[in-house]
Amino acid sequence: MNLNNIEQITKLDKNELAKSISLIPAQIKQILEDTREIKIPAEYKNIDQIVISGMGGSNLGPKIIKSVYSNEIKVPFSINADYQIPASVNKNTLFILSSYSGNTEEVLHTYKEAKKRKAKIMIVTAGGKLAEIIKKDNLPGYVFEDINNPSGQPRIGIGYSIACLLVLLSKAGVLKINKEGLKKTTDELEKESKKLKVGVNIQNNPAKKIAEQTHGKQVVLVGAEFLEGNIEAMRNQFCENGKNFASYLILPNLNHFAMEGLADPSDNKEDIIFLFIDSDLYYDRIQKRGDLTKRVVKKNKIEVLSYKLKNKTKLEQALELLQLGTWVTYYSGLLNERNPGTIYFVDWFKKQLK
Repeated sequence: MNLNNIEQITKLDKNELAKSISLIPAQIKQILEDTREIKIPAEYKNIDQIVISGMGGSNLGPKIIKSVYSNEIKVPFSINADYQIPASVNKNTLFILSSYSGNTEEVLHTYKEAKKRKAKIMIVTAGGKLAEIIKKDNLPGYVFEDINNPSGQPRIGIGYSIACLLVLLSKAGVLKINKEGLKKTTDELEKESKKLKVGVNIQNNPAKKIAEQTHGKQVVLVGAEFLEGNIEAMRNQFCENGKNFASYLILPNLNHFAMEGLADPSDNKEDIIFLFIDSDLYYDRIQKRGDLTKRVVKKNKIEVLSYKLKNKTKLEQALELLQLGTWVTYYSGLLNERNPGTIYFVDWFKKQLK
């Protein structure tokens, strides 16, 4: 596969994934515009914890928000990716159901239990059974129209997830967002996206370069602090868009266990590549740890790549990495000569569960 050959790319990308990726900023703008009139019941501000129930692509947005706003959200915030819900869920819990399709089995299962415990429930979805529940049970939340995600894949509709949750949590008094500032950020994302698109030659396209450099290797992503949610999201997208197994490690915790496992198996040096996501917004000790960790990886003769984010705020850098990472993993799928929009084994698995 030649990443400069648009004809080859078009033949593989049968699900319009590239078009959807380029529209992630438009997804955010759409939600900011369409949710102006949403109102949240006053009692929803009286909570002592937040639990978001979501699976796969529908919990990536919540994880990014949790990481970016960890120093601002003053109540415990957890992501529940299971059939069961924590024992602590009660009438003082803000319980948010997040499912792009609205039909996710595990999420629908948690709704029944959260309702029994009289939790304060909100819903984010594009339709399905959850959209019916909003009307039937008169619940707050938002059913978005996914006009800016022609691929229909939840992991590429992540702009919807992030924007919906930001708006709902803001209206519930959990965090503050600057809508005008966020709109300006999405304008900048659209400009940056032009440098990452299919028509841009690999010599001038950072996403294509990273995809080529990591091709044929198991990618180990390394990040820290407010980017932890992004690092996990990019891992998921390497697996689903890229059809390329990846894992992730978080600083500083990796320094306390992972470094001693680099020497063996001996083929680590051929099979693995580390991709560090760097930021000047990390705590200074984290930055020093990152530099030292790269040296340890190199001492084990394992290849190291680094990418430094450029934007000025945590949210801006999170969105910058989200956009870059989604393009990188899209190109990885193409290099593996696979349609990056298909999820063959996920679809097969769901059919077997019925």
